[in-house]
Amino acid sequence: MAKIIGMVTTSHVPSIGNALAKGLESSEYWAPFFDGFKPIRQWLAKNPPDLVVVFYNDHGLNFFLDAMPTFSVGAANEYVNEDEGWGIPTLPAFKGNADLSWKLIEGLIYRDFDITTCQKMKVDHAFTLALKLLWPTDTNCPVQTIPICINTVQFPLPSAKRCWSLGHAVGETIRAWDDDLNVLIVGSGGLSHQLDGERAGFINKKFDLAFMESLLSNPEWATQYSNLELVEKVGTQGIELLMWLAARAALPEKVSQVSSTYHVPISNTAGGILLLET
Repeated sequence: MAKIIGMVTTSHVPSIGNALAKGLESSEYWAPFFDGFKPIRQWLAKNPPDLVVVFYNDHGLNFFLDAMPTFSVGAANEYVNEDEGWGIPTLPAFKGNADLSWKLIEGLIYRDFDITTCQKMKVDHAFTLALKLLWPTDTNCPVQTIPICINTVQFPLPSAKRCWSLGHAVGETIRAWDDDLNVLIVGSGGLSHQLDGERAGFINKKFDLAFMESLLSNPEWATQYSNLELVEKVGTQGIELLMWLAARAALPEKVSQVSSTYHVPISNTAGGILLLET
């Protein structure tokens, strides 16, 4: 049977990719963030996944405002990277597994989720950067991937409760597969940040740390808040923490924390990293 071995969640602002490309990981500004991945890479070396399922949000590359699905799942054998051009450089295509994607899609529909199925899917920095941070020295990502995109761009957005339910359904579906696979769940986005308007540069460290701690001790804690309440607490773009919530919901109730990092500022955002194992 397939086994979910753990979860990695991380911020994905494009400037992280720019720092990677320029070799700035050890600089005074960036080291506190990049050092957070050292124990994660050591853990991955001991616990290599066969497949990574990535919860992320598209930034207008694959979907635009005229056609914005709430939840979409990739069902391709590869995912081509295109991006804005000012963050992480374009990377080679990422390996998919259409057969496993269809198993996931069928399982989600069976569990009453209406999914947009994408047999072609471009992926931007929210997807590619999270994986590059895990395997920075590999030219090509060494594992198969399944992208799951959650709309956090155009209102109305799915609620925290709905994203939790989605993640829970993903976890149930994967564990029901009759495949000898180790699966890693990745949540890419957040934490608190706002890039525009009167609150540009807003960071809420207290809430971020409470949210990160809750994923270990009380993982449904954030589902008590409406999206408007979450935006007030974490900023317009901070609503990307929905990816962390969905990723955590895919795991069993009992997990162990391997590592946790929180550092501000990262390009006027809060940089968070978390590794939980089952």
